[in-house]
Amino acid sequence: MEQPEVSRKQARCGLCVIVLAHNEERRIGACLASLPIGQDGTAVHVVVNGSSDRTAHIARTYGGVTVHDWEQGGKSRSWNRIMFDTPAIEAQTYAFVDGDAEVLPGSFDALVDALAESGANAASGLPANGRKAGVYRESIMRDHGLFGDLYALSGDFVTRMRAAGARLPEDLIGDDGLIGALAKTDLAAEGNWDNARVVPVAGAQFLCEPVGLHLRDLRLQARRMRNYSVRHFQNRMISQIMRGQGPGGLPRRLAEIYPEFLPGLRPRRNPLLWWFDRQALDSMRRAAAA
Repeated sequence: MEQPEVSRKQARCGLCVIVLAHNEERRIGACLASLPIGQDGTAVHVVVNGSSDRTAHIARTYGGVTVHDWEQGGKSRSWNRIMFDTPAIEAQTYAFVDGDAEVLPGSFDALVDALAESGANAASGLPANGRKAGVYRESIMRDHGLFGDLYALSGDFVTRMRAAGARLPEDLIGDDGLIGALAKTDLAAEGNWDNARVVPVAGAQFLCEPVGLHLRDLRLQARRMRNYSVRHFQNRMISQIMRGQGPGGLPRRLAEIYPEFLPGLRPRRNPLLWWFDRQALDSMRRAAAA
């Protein structure tokens, strides 16, 4: 049952930090320890989606944190559920953090200040470690990109997203690409694109766990590469929709439109990507037939 509007207003805070976590028992403690838990005007929500480990249990040991432990997985599905379907999630600024990221001190203040000063729809944080951190930082600063590990949205933009029903496709791999596009187009078609609506913030940074050479890490990286390939093909579909109908043309699930696009998709010729692209296309065919 939908919460009355008065309850939403009463629960409105200055900053709402939303952590999205899937099987992050090894990293969730470091993530939560880096958040402004208990700070006046700040609410922290941990969304545990489809996890089979102790992520939710560990999160509940932190006072001042609200834990949402949902059986269904999928980051985009969970993003929709916390932002559109959960009562009393109201704030002037919303910050999003991946459950395996550690946010550096001062980052949330920097994100809030950047949105207030620029009037932008979104603000993006930067990676502070990792082999390609410098490349990613340069790309985000140049292209006004949005990195899923740490970003923020203005309360006004979220209010307009809700009014427009601009939900993410439930099976979308990666929320950041589409949210960045929605922010830059101001919830319109691609012709309304303006990079200035997303502001990169040098003072907002995060740490992530580097990929090691352990078998566990290599399996994780292989799974990430398959997901990146699915994301590559999904982004091609979304780009076509955004150039035409705009956000109103996004389906509830991208699998609904796979049959339309799959005949024209082929693995990239790059030998480092070809095998993962092939696996991604196979999984998309299965999803389309389900």
